[in-house]
Formats: sequence, C-alpha cells, structure tokens
Amino acid sequence: MIGKAYNPAWAHNEALRTDAQRWHQVGLLTLPQLEAIRQAYPLDFYRPPIYLRILLFVLAVIASLLVAGFGAMFFLGAFSNLLPGRHEDILLALMLAFGTACGKAILDNFIRTNQVYRAGHDLALLYMTLGCASAAVLCLLRLFLPVSDLLTLTSPLLPLFLLPVLGILLVAIIRYADALVTAVAYGVVLALLINTLLRFEAGRLLLPFAVMLLSVGLYQVGQRLARRTDYLYYQYCFLTLKTLTLVAFYLGGNYLIVREGNAAISGNLVSQQIPFAGVFYLFTTLIPLYYIYQGLRRLNRVWLLTGLAALAFSGYTVRFYHSVLPPAVASTLLGAVLVVLTGALLRYLRTPRHGFTAAADTAHRPGLNLEALITAETAARHGQAPAAHFEFGGGHSGGGGATGQF
Repeated sequence: MIGKAYNPAWAHNEALRTDAQRWHQVGLLTLPQLEAIRQAYPLDFYRPPIYLRILLFVLAVIASLLVAGFGAMFFLGAFSNLLPGRHEDILLALMLAFGTACGKAILDNFIRTNQVYRAGHDLALLYMTLGCASAAVLCLLRLFLPVSDLLTLTSPLLPLFLLPVLGILLVAIIRYADALVTAVAYGVVLALLINTLLRFEAGRLLLPFAVMLLSVGLYQVGQRLARRTDYLYYQYCFLTLKTLTLVAFYLGGNYLIVREGNAAISGNLVSQQIPFAGVFYLFTTLIPLYYIYQGLRRLNRVWLLTGLAALAFSGYTVRFYHSVLPPAVASTLLGAVLVVLTGALLRYLRTPRHGFTAAADTAHRPGLNLEALITAETAARHGQAPAAHFEFGGGHSGGGGATGQF
C-alpha cells in the first residue's frame, strides 16, 4: 500500500491554526485560547517564505541537472563499450531508471530527516524525479518503437507511453498530494481521450461531448474522494481537480475552442463552420451563467470565479467572430462598466446581505462551530473528555471557499 510521504498531521494542524487565527481576528477566540491551540497543534515542519521557496526550487533544479549531466557522462563513458548495437539507448534508459530510484529515495529521506513540507526544494526533487521516470518510459519504448509514431496525438501507440506515465503520476499524487502533479495527470487523461476518439471517423464530432462527459465524471469522483477522512492532506489536489473539471467542461462546449480546434486537427489555416454550431453557441452562453448561479446558490467561490472567467471568455468568443466596436473602444467601455459594477457591489455588500459580504475573509463563517471544536480538542489534549456531540474528522467536499459567505 502506498503511504504518505508527508506527515498528515502537518496539513491538519496548519488548517486548524489558520482557522483559529481567523476566528481570533474577529474576536471569537481569546488570545489565551489561540495560544493554547498553537501549543496543542504545533507546525513542526520547515517551510520558508514564498521568495525563499522559489529560490530553493530553482537551486534544487540546477543542482539536479548538474548531477544528472555528470551522471550521464559517467554512465556513457564507462559502459558504452559493454553493450553492442543500440547501447546508448539502453544505457540512457538504465540511467534514467537508476536516477528515478535515487531521486525517490533522496526525496523521501530528505522529507523524513529534515521535516520539510512543500518548501521548494522538495517539490523540485519531486518534479525532477517524475520527469526522469517519464523519460525512462519513453527510452524503453524507443528501443522497440519509433518515437515519431509514438508521440503523435492520433497514433495508436501513444497510450503505450501515456498509460505508464499516468500510473506514475497517480502514485505520486497518493504519496505526495501535489496540485501540479494532479493537473498534469488530468492533462494525460484528456490526451488519452483525445487520442482514442481521433482514431475513429466520428471521433472528431464526438470529442467535445466526450470531454464534457469526462469532466462531469471526474468531478463526481473528486467529490466522492473529498469525503475521505484524510481530506486535508489532499485538499489542494481536490481543489485542482474541481477547478480543472469545471474549466474543461466549459471549454469542451465553447464554440471558439471547438471550431478552431477542429481546424487545427484538420490542418486548415482558416476555420470553417462546424456541425451543431447552434448547440455550441448555446453552451458558450449558458454554461457560464449556470456556473455563476451555482456559485451564488452554494456560496462556492470556485464555481463563482470559474463562471465569471468563463463569462469573460464567452464575450471574447462572440467578439472574435462578430466585431461590433473597435477593440480599443470595446475594452474601454467594458472596463468602465466593470469598475462601476465593482464599486456598486462593494458599497452594497458593506452590510452582509443574503450570506454575502464585502468584508475580508476573516469574517465569521456561519455553520463552522470552530470555537467549540477547538475548545473540545484542546481539552482532550490536556486530559479532559470532549463534549459528546463533537467529532472531528471525516473531511468535507466543499473546499476552495465553499463557506457560508463571501
């Protein structure tokens, strides 16, 4: 069974302390209570500020590339005469497989001994190791198959590369719970779907609808998985999957994407009218409005922001094919309308209305009885039995701002 590389208590304690700090800022927790919570749930891992994380990431990538370069020179120089025929390809595949094993061992040992948690250099080691593993798969396939056919989007051989890579990415997600790896895995799944459909005559016609159905299915899978008790460990993976499925569902039905994508697949420089154009115009109009409606009804920030972005792209889609005003005039008028609308909404929501507010995110969130929860858990840490109606755990599927108000 695949274990977790990071301590799951780190994600739990970080989320708990963040919420406790938010409640303290609005006066729902006293300073002694906040200090007691911080002592009961320490953040005993290393993660520097964002600028240091970026620097550590860059330095780790450079160091990994230097080590890989010297290792390649050593392997090719020392063993090139031992293998006949296509020895360079074999040596390269062995070297990449060895580099993958070493990278994973170093990364796991580094996390365990130095107590780092998404500190920058650990993420760099993770990405370099996954890249090395993917390159090893490609080199192994290259021994038997031509690369030119292997990496073509419509090639029947492409799944031989994508399926092992997807398996590697899924293992990495389970173990390291990284959002970027989740996004790449989602892209691999989409590539597999596209590759499968484009090998059939009717595949091009069915592709947009298949992308939309796949997005709905993966969204439901993500919602079910988000009910796990270890939700906090994978919360950014679930948030990434939720956002990508919403984006892919909209783009799968967007008229501009479908029309220009169909032209690109056909090799046409100028796009032509597509079948069911009215259906895709309808999707382009209604999907953003549905997202916004669901975001307002559920008080869910992911749905709302995705809907607003989709609405803006729908406007660009219409503008792309049907020009009404010059670009400078249209952008100026749109900007003015958005500024006025934003100011009016901020003024209107100074007083909370219907669960919405213009206050900062530190405002009270109805339905989250965090003060009683933390008091109970803190008491339990000091040997007192918590109240019977409090039970922490179980996770939730909201995530990404699905709170009681904005």
